[in-house]
Amino acid sequence: MPSRLPEPNSDELAHSDQLLQWLRGMITAHGPMPFSQYMERCLYAPGLGYYSAGRTKFGAAGDFVTAPELGDLFARCVINAVQPTLALLGDDADFLELGGGSGAFAESALMALNAGGTMPRCYLILEPSADLRERQQNRLRTNLPAALHSRVQWIDSPPEQDWRGVLFANEVIDALPATRFTVRAGEVYEEHVTLDGDGRLQRVDRPADALVIGAVRHVERDLGCAFADGYRSEILPQLPYWIQAVAGSLVAGIMLFVDYGYVRREFYLPERDDGTLMAHYRHHAHNDPLHLPGLNDLTASVDFTALAEAGNSAGFGVAAYLPQAQFLIAVGLQDVFASAQSQIADEHETYRLAQQVKRLMLPDQMGERFQAMLLARGLDVLPLPADILAADQGARL
Repeated sequence: MPSRLPEPNSDELAHSDQLLQWLRGMITAHGPMPFSQYMERCLYAPGLGYYSAGRTKFGAAGDFVTAPELGDLFARCVINAVQPTLALLGDDADFLELGGGSGAFAESALMALNAGGTMPRCYLILEPSADLRERQQNRLRTNLPAALHSRVQWIDSPPEQDWRGVLFANEVIDALPATRFTVRAGEVYEEHVTLDGDGRLQRVDRPADALVIGAVRHVERDLGCAFADGYRSEILPQLPYWIQAVAGSLVAGIMLFVDYGYVRREFYLPERDDGTLMAHYRHHAHNDPLHLPGLNDLTASVDFTALAEAGNSAGFGVAAYLPQAQFLIAVGLQDVFASAQSQIADEHETYRLAQQVKRLMLPDQMGERFQAMLLARGLDVLPLPADILAADQGARL
């Protein structure tokens, strides 16, 4: 790895080595491991994966910063977008957050929901990481009034009974285990992780199975051309099944996904011939997913056309798709900023508030790299702010 990456301490090295030994044992016993399975183990293996162990992931002390970690402007804008839906659905509406991160979004969102008079019956958090769940619980127990904290429930799996309300996911799709594929002589291969003669991890290609081949051929048909020889990228053949699993019981309401990514024709540009896979370690991005397994966040950008297709297959229609900057403007960022600014007098806090807006809005920060997609089902009317509908770029999908 490039020397620019920070050196891990002895405890971190020991932790990574423990996961590495486990991975070696699995590969030795079962043969080369599909990259998607390797990514899943690195992120979610109990007690060993990146999201399952005890290191700080978010914020200045972690490996990356998400929008909710910057402050409460993002959450307040998201609540502006979904409050009309909650109001329409009434007292039995719930709010489900997928992957609660540090709990920063839930804290700000519940305060904004309360201030707006649209408290959901329950604020549900589906968090697969026991470590993160504990951090969320501690944060919300400490920072929320008891009446608001009593609305929060952590769940182990998506609701099985039909429900109505809002599902929200910020930077969740990018962490789904991605399949890496390549095309050689017209045939589709899937990237695997195996061991070299010295027991070190290495990546190899093996003939893809029918599910991966079908997903790649679907993309080629949609693009109107075959992938060039040697082209390599990511795909999520499991995405339709995942959407059905997490949202199949949402019979009336909206889903809001915010993540970094592209429409399909931009995701699979000819020049993007090694995909979008990235590893994040202490605010450094690099492209070696085999480096220090368990200490890096592994992500791949989102094909928002695939997300729209998966939503359609689960019975949802795309209500709006637009860059994060335009989404935030459409749901009242200017007013939210002015309100927050009016409540502070300290110059340092004013500066921090302005920096928060810049990170959320600038094209080279989150403003254009991140996209927002709203999907709806079971609503007689589409209760979205008019400015969102006016800014919709769904035709690009």
